[in-house]
This record gives sequence, C-alpha cells and structure tokens, in this order.
Amino acid sequence: MKSSFYITTAIDYTNGSPHVGHAYEKVLADVINRYRKLRGDESYFLTGVDQHGQKVQQTAEKEGIHPGTYVRKTTKRFTNAWEKLELQYDGWAETTDERHKKCVADILQKLYDEGQIYKKQYKGFYSIKQEQFLTDKERGEDGEFGSEWGQVEERDEENYYFKLSDHVAWLRDYVEKSDHFIIPAFRKTDVINAIERAEDSDLCISRPKERLRWGIEMPFDPDFVTFVWFDALINYISFAGYNAAPDAGFPEFEKLWPANIHIIGKDILVPSHSIYWPCMLHAIGFTDEQMPSLLVHGFWNLKNGKVSKSEMTPEQAAMLDPVNLVEKFGADCVRYYLVRDIHTGRDSDFDPERLVMLFNTELANNLGNLCNRGLSMTKRFLGGATGQSDYDDELSQELRAESATTIATYKDAMDRYCVSEALEAVIKYITLCNQYTDKQAPWSLAKDETKMAELTTVLGHLTEVVAIVSVLLKPIIPSACERIQAQLKANFLADVKIDDLKWGMIPVGQEVAKPKPVFPRISLEEEA
Repeated sequence: MKSSFYITTAIDYTNGSPHVGHAYEKVLADVINRYRKLRGDESYFLTGVDQHGQKVQQTAEKEGIHPGTYVRKTTKRFTNAWEKLELQYDGWAETTDERHKKCVADILQKLYDEGQIYKKQYKGFYSIKQEQFLTDKERGEDGEFGSEWGQVEERDEENYYFKLSDHVAWLRDYVEKSDHFIIPAFRKTDVINAIERAEDSDLCISRPKERLRWGIEMPFDPDFVTFVWFDALINYISFAGYNAAPDAGFPEFEKLWPANIHIIGKDILVPSHSIYWPCMLHAIGFTDEQMPSLLVHGFWNLKNGKVSKSEMTPEQAAMLDPVNLVEKFGADCVRYYLVRDIHTGRDSDFDPERLVMLFNTELANNLGNLCNRGLSMTKRFLGGATGQSDYDDELSQELRAESATTIATYKDAMDRYCVSEALEAVIKYITLCNQYTDKQAPWSLAKDETKMAELTTVLGHLTEVVAIVSVLLKPIIPSACERIQAQLKANFLADVKIDDLKWGMIPVGQEVAKPKPVFPRISLEEEA
C-alpha cells in the first residue's frame, strides 16, 4: 500500500540571492523526495519563495522599480539555481500568488471572527533586519539587543495581534510529549526554552500601510497588511490545497497532510517555526496528530563561522553561489558533497578542496573504477554479455550477502534522514567489491581457459554490484546513475523500488555497452 509523504523547505526570501546554505536545504529535500518515491510512496516536494516584506519594498524603491517587478527578477535567481542542481520539486510556492493570498485572508478572517486577533497600541523596539517587534526577553545580559537583530529602532504604533499566549500551555505540553515534532531530538531543548520566553507574549501580525504597502491586506481592515511571517508560514498549507477550490490546481490536501516534514535551518527554528507556526495551526483547528515534523539542519561554515547572506565578502559569495559551483564542478559533484560531508542537524565547514577530494576518491576512483572494470572486461572477455556459471566461492558468497546488509543499512539511514550515513554504507560496499575484484583478478583468470566459470561469475558479480549501487545512489546523483544504467543497458532499473532491490537484478545474457567515464576526475590545479 502506498503512503503519502509531503516535504517542504523554508521558502527563500527574495531580497537576496541563493547560496550554498539554501542549496544544501533544497538538495536534502530533493534527495529525501526521490528516496520516498524509490520507496514507493506518493511523495510531494514543495519549495518556493517569500516575496513580501519591508526589505523587499525598500530595495525595490532604491532601484526605482515596483516590488512586483523586483521579486520577479530575484525569483529567477533561485529557479535558475535549482534547475542547475537538478531539483525535481512537485510544487512551487510564490507568496504573491492570488490563491495563496486568498488562503491567508480566509485564515485571518476566521481567527479575527473567533476573537484570536485583536488591535492595540504598542510602543517598543523594532528590528528592521528581522521585521519584528522585540521585548526585554530579546535583550542580552548586557541589556542590549544583540547583533542578530541588526538595526533596532523605537516605534509607537497601532497594530493587530494574534493571541499566541492562548496556545503556549498547549504547545509546551505537546512539545514535551512529542517524539517526532523536532528532528533531531537534541534541538527540542532550544524549543522548550523558547516557549518559556513566549509565555506572556502575543504576536504582532500586521503593519500599517503608511509604513508598508507590499503585503497581503488584512481582510477586516484595509489600512493594514499582514506581517511577513504570518503570510509566509501559511504557504506550507496553502500550496498543499488547504481550503482551496477543486479547480485551483493544487493537490488534494487530505492526501498530503499530515504525512509531512518541514526542512528548515536551525536559525529559524525559534520562534517562527516551532512557536508561531504550531500555535497558528492549533488556533486554526489542527489537532496534535496533524502537526508537522520539523527536520532542522545545521549551517555550512567558513573558517568556523556561519555562512551569512549579509556578512559574506563578494569573493565568498561568488565561491558559494550554487550556479558557480555547478558550472565549475557539475551537478553530481555538488549534490554529492552537500549531503555527504554534513550530518543532518549538525554544522560542517564548507571546503572546496574537500569537495573535489570526495568526488575524486569516492566517485571517480571508487565507483568509476568499478564501473569501468566491470563493463570493459565483460565486453572484452565475455563478448559484451553476462554469462551463466555454477562457480561459487567464499569471496563471492560474502559479496552477495553484503548486498542485503548494505540495502538494509541504507534504507534505515535514509528513513532517519541521515543521508551521509546511507552514503557511507554504499561506499563501503563499493570498496568491498573493488577489493573482491583485486583478489579474484579476472584479468588473470581470462588467460586460463579452464577458469572461464570463475571469470564469468566474477564479472557477473561486478555488473550486479554496479546495478545495485546505481539504484541506491540515484536519489543523490540522479544524472550519473542514469548514465550508469544506460551503459548497463538496464532501463528496467529505473522502475525498481527499494523493497524489490536484491541480488539478481541483472539477468544472464544481459548485454552491456562500452563504458564511458561517468565521473571524470577534477583537477585541483585547474580549479585553483
């Protein structure tokens, strides 16, 4: 029976450009989505862009263009980068979409009618960078607002507020009891601490039009627009078809929700995704069982410092531009590195030299060598087709047995979103097969006519391993695996599901093509 699986990423703010941090999050989501489909699930991957807010309006004004023109231009930067990285998303969210704006307005009206939204005058401090009002709880031990808030100014204005405090007791109880809301679990402490800080606070969810016009208008008061977070978070349900008309062009909401994960960076875990968002859903009427899971990833660092969009030098920004990376190293190389060299939930240091090293060592040398040797010797010594043999030995038995172990380990790791662990298992198996090849020495067996049965078995086993790993690695490096399967002339592997993957995928008499390098080595000198 097929299961539904819904994957979303934090939508990217269009007042900027994509960098490696954005790319990692999207590639991780794409890998999980492709894996869930490999599992046989009806998986749906949504990503997109957040196009409203004061910073967008201010930047557009500086450039002398309409905000709508500005966000259309900047949105192309993101879609171009995701195309280069071969993302295969099923849905695309833009918060200026009229269908999304209607969903936001309907939710605002519902909460207002139910007394969950009220209006009041407030005098306090406002973070321009984060576009939110601050309280004394945001001050550091020195009594000052930290650098993470950017420029802070005092404001005195009337706005609408969401009764966040009405839902804090429920949220605390839910988070403490839930074992799936926050992934990995060690992030739960951050959320519980943040809940304490939100205990007596309501959320300002509007901005007066005299200050901000670029936003979704409050349906009950045309003099105000919606706070960007209250607008942006709703994309997770609006573009999944929540309260949408049947002909709106969205999926059927009940089929997607609540079988889902939101993939976000640790910097937006609190308060937006773990405080505001579940409280909004609870107020709308979502049950505990309908709450999403938050898969929280770490940062890519440069010299042990966070890769910050606002603090990067032009040289760093160019180096960390996903388009530049793909043009230099190729999509397979970049995709592989981004999910291979970071453990989900943890930070890692971005290192172009290590990117090249991992590609050359694990793909070009290890997998590439196995593909080339297996196919070229099958062409040379067996006439280009796998053969029948009853020869068996201890090494061959070990290789076959290890295939089942590798598949099981890979599946367990991927089910836990630990892509790096899954890749470690696959690379270990490829290494074992290369060691098997060296020990069996098929090039020597081919010189002895009495060893034909042994030769046929060894080359058949090499071809089989190449087939298995091409299926396992396809969610991570899809184009490369398609090329491998084409050289195996095994188009049927494209339809194989993970539960059907086992030893014996390649039939006797399977013709193979002449191998061509799938992973040409990258020269560090050339890329220096």
